[in-house]
Amino acid sequence: MDIITKFLKFLLGVWAKELNAREDYVKRSVQGKLNSATQKQTESYLRPLFRKLRKRNLPADIKESITDIIKFMLQREYVKANDAYLQMAIGNAPWPIGVTMVGIHARTGREKIFSKHVAHVLNDETQRKYIQGLKRLMTICQKHFPTDPSKCVEYNAL
Repeated sequence: MDIITKFLKFLLGVWAKELNAREDYVKRSVQGKLNSATQKQTESYLRPLFRKLRKRNLPADIKESITDIIKFMLQREYVKANDAYLQMAIGNAPWPIGVTMVGIHARTGREKIFSKHVAHVLNDETQRKYIQGLKRLMTICQKHFPTDPSKCVEYNAL
């Protein structure tokens, strides 16, 4: 738990230092202000995650997924980290949005939806926000700690 918190806070610090190192005219530009606002928003989105990690009451499946994501990020395996992120965010459900009644085959559709397969993004707004913040930090990590192109996820944001 402590390693997850320290690593995510480290990435937030790296991002903040990058933004502070920019020229003044860049900071004052529209794009510069937008980038700063995104960093501050990400910080606020991750606060509930840090609180849950500190109190050790993060749901076990999310904790396992975040642990995998952090492990892959530390190994600079960004494609695997992205796969783990997608698994956590949208899951493996046949209907990730939670659609169950789709006509005459409704019973089989309902039987395929398990709690493990439910998309965590849809559970509540707070979870959606810190999962989104985690994705932003994955992008920052890949930008600052590049690796083989075959292990990278292509982001237009970089």
